[in-house]
Formats: sequence, structure tokens, C-alpha cells
Amino acid sequence: MINNYKHYETALDDRISFSQKLIYGLGAFVNNLLAAAIGGMMIVLNLGFGMNPALVGLLGGLPRLLDAFTDPLMGFISDRTQSKWGRRRPYIFVGAIAAGIIFALLWQLPREQSETFYFVYFLVGSLLFYIAYTVFATPWVALGYELTPDYHERTRLMGVQNFIGQMPYLIAPWFLWIMTYEGLFKDQIAGSAGLAIIIALVVIGIGILPAIFLRERFKDIGQAKGEADTKEGTVRSMIKIIMDFFKGFIVTVKSGPFLKLCLATFLVFNGFMLISSFQFYVIIYYVFAGDQTQGAEYAGYAGTLQSIFTFVVIAFVTWLSTKIGKRRAFFVSTGVSIIGYALKWICYNPDIPFLVVVPSPFLAFGLGGLFVLMPSMIADVVDLDELNTHERREGMYGSIFWWMVKLGLSAALVGGGYLLEVTGFDVALEGDQSASTIFLLRVFDAGIPIIASVIAIWAIALFPITEEKAHEVRLELEKRRGKPGSKIS
Repeated sequence: MINNYKHYETALDDRISFSQKLIYGLGAFVNNLLAAAIGGMMIVLNLGFGMNPALVGLLGGLPRLLDAFTDPLMGFISDRTQSKWGRRRPYIFVGAIAAGIIFALLWQLPREQSETFYFVYFLVGSLLFYIAYTVFATPWVALGYELTPDYHERTRLMGVQNFIGQMPYLIAPWFLWIMTYEGLFKDQIAGSAGLAIIIALVVIGIGILPAIFLRERFKDIGQAKGEADTKEGTVRSMIKIIMDFFKGFIVTVKSGPFLKLCLATFLVFNGFMLISSFQFYVIIYYVFAGDQTQGAEYAGYAGTLQSIFTFVVIAFVTWLSTKIGKRRAFFVSTGVSIIGYALKWICYNPDIPFLVVVPSPFLAFGLGGLFVLMPSMIADVVDLDELNTHERREGMYGSIFWWMVKLGLSAALVGGGYLLEVTGFDVALEGDQSASTIFLLRVFDAGIPIIASVIAIWAIALFPITEEKAHEVRLELEKRRGKPGSKIS
């Protein structure tokens, strides 16, 4: 099968310099830092301010419902924007600054206020924060889809950005320690306020760099659309814009290749997230018979090894994709992760506890490969969509894809709690959980992501855009535009 694979070398003009890849990757660092910080710091609302955990949970979930509206809307606005700076860069610049400032203010909570005050303050502040976050993140994602027209260079770009984007997840587990450490802050309340300011400064200082140093290939498309709309008159143009938004939304969600990517991502990502906490239960209550201290220690070793190995996986999958194509690289990376999930059944062994780390390098292939390949494949879908519709919708495709990921994450977290209840787990029993509970914990921990990953491989096997097809689409688009390639403007 590999011998019949048609391969195209990346032309020099299609290459993105390493410095540009690095700068785009810094946007991923900011994007993930904000996501990790807003989630990781919310524990202070309970521990430091004494809020009811149920209310804290609502504060974590309610603002994300806004994304269902703001993400596609921001994608549409970015696609249609006309400015001398382009369609994406103005929003990236303003969004980074606004998100940083609002995040800092969000944690400057006064002491000794009522629970209602904290809930309302944080809810309103979170809504404003997520709007600013969307203004930054959605155009930044869309910008990556258009930086190069080359099939393989897109994967290299996404490999670099995913590599850099993993770094906040190495830092985030230390946030609670930083906020609690008396050598730095008086208490957790002061710690959250101080850490938020530090994070805000990093977000602003780094987040504006893609807007300053990167260039857009298709900013004239936004200008042409905007000029056409203004000729319609104010009322008619507004009606036309609204109709175009819903038309673009429908076209996007009806795209067969795009839906296959969404399905595969949903299955691999949420198959992992759905049982993400089960690993701890299995290690603590099966491997270590309820010893939380030892169980947490070994789970920490396994998690750290998986995080570190993810960096290796990103580099490997990026290289592999340029040799055998994105679909085959997905088969390999997801297939290796399936081996990792299966190894849990063998290596989570009470008689040989140190084996719990063995599946970790294999498991790293799941998400490590997924978020290198999926964004690169979406860029290919955007080209095919332009060929069919004569419009470019990087913003719309990117916003709907990542909204689907966030929606799936919320559903997975809820579903994980339900599955835990199904097992019959009772924390009061400590190490005396029933045999059926332990069995179901192990089955869910290993079995669910295996089944989800197998279905995801089937979905990508049906994905129609091969390297040869992507090359043909590119040639047709360049012929239509009347010029070879698309120069940086």
C-alpha cells in the first residue's frame, strides 16, 4: 500500500521559516495557558473563598455555553473582516490584550464577601473573559490554516505549535502549590490574585507576537466580501450578513470530510477524557488496594512520563506524516495508543506495581498525534471547500471544530461521573471495593477508549483527501486565482 503512495516534495516557496512556526506556536502556548489557568485556579474559589463546590462547578460550565454562539460568530466575523492589517491579526492583537487584562481582574476578588457576590462577580467576569479569549483564539486558529498551501508543511507547522502548546500543561499542575506557598504569598487568596497578574503579563506579552510578525495569504478575500456587503445598503447588508452567516455555518457542518475529522477527534479525545480519572481509581483501589498515598505517587509517575513522551510523539508523528501521509500517520498513532490501553489490563498489576508506567509512552500517541494531524487535515478541507463554494472559511471551520472539542469535553466529564456511579464505587469502602466494581473500573478504563479509537480509525479510513487529492485541489485553486501559489501579503 505504501509503495503506491504518491508523494510531493515541499517547494521552497511553500516553506514556513522556523521562526514563523515558533511564533505561531507561541499562540498555542497562550491558548493552552489560558485554558489550563482558568480551570486549574478555580479550586481556590472552594478552598480559599469557601464557595459551595456545586456553585464552583456551575462557574466552570455555564460560561462555556456561550462558546456555542461566540465561536462560530467570531469565525464568521474574522473570515469577512476587511482591514489593511488583514482578517486575523487585528483580533489576535486585541484579543490577547483583552483576555490578559480581564483574566487578571477576574481574580482580584475582595475578601469577606458573600457567596452570592463571588458567584455573580466571577460569572460576569468569566463571560467577559471567554469572549475576549474567543476573539484571540478563533482568528489565531484560522491563521494557521492559511499560512502555507503545502500538504506537508501544514503538518510541520501544526507539529511545532502542538509541541509548544503542550508546555503549559507541564506548568499548570504547580499552580495550586504556587498560590499556596507562604514564601510567595500570604494565603491562597493573595496567591490567586498575584498568579493571575503574572499569567496576564505572559499572555499579553506573548499573545500579540503572532499578530505582529505573521502575515496572511488571503486578506484580500475579506476585503472583497466586505466591499460587496457595503454596496447593498445598511439594512440589506445586515440581512445579507446574517443570511451568509447561517449559510456558511450550514455548509460547514454539512461537509462530509470535515464531519469525519470531527467524529474521529470526538472519539479519540473524549474516549480518553471520559475515563481520564478511572486510571487513578484503578491504580489506587486495584493495584494498591486503597492506599491513596502510594497510588497517587505511582499515578503521578505514569502521568508525568506520558506528558514527557508526548513531546517525542509530536515530533515523530510530524515526521511520519511527511513520509506516509496524514491518514496513515493517524492509523499508526491511534493504533499505538490502542496497544497502550490494552497494556493497562496487563500492567496494572498488584503483584508488580511499577509496571503501571509501561503503558504511558504508548498512550501518549493518542492525543499527541491527534492534535498534530487534525488541524493540518482541516486546512486541506478548507481548500476543498473553497474549490466547491468559491469561499474560504478558515474561521468557521476552526471555530466549529474546537467548539465540538469543548462540548465533547463537557459531556465526557459528566459521562465519566455517571460511569463511575455505574461501577458501584463507594469511597466509604476505601480498599474494600467489590470485585464487580474493580472489574468494571478496569473494563471502562481500558475498553472504552479502545472501542472509540477503532471507530475513529474507520472514520479516517473514509476521509477522502489524500496527498494526491490535496495537490489536485491546490492546482485547481491556483489556476482559478490566476497565479501559481499564493504569495504572502
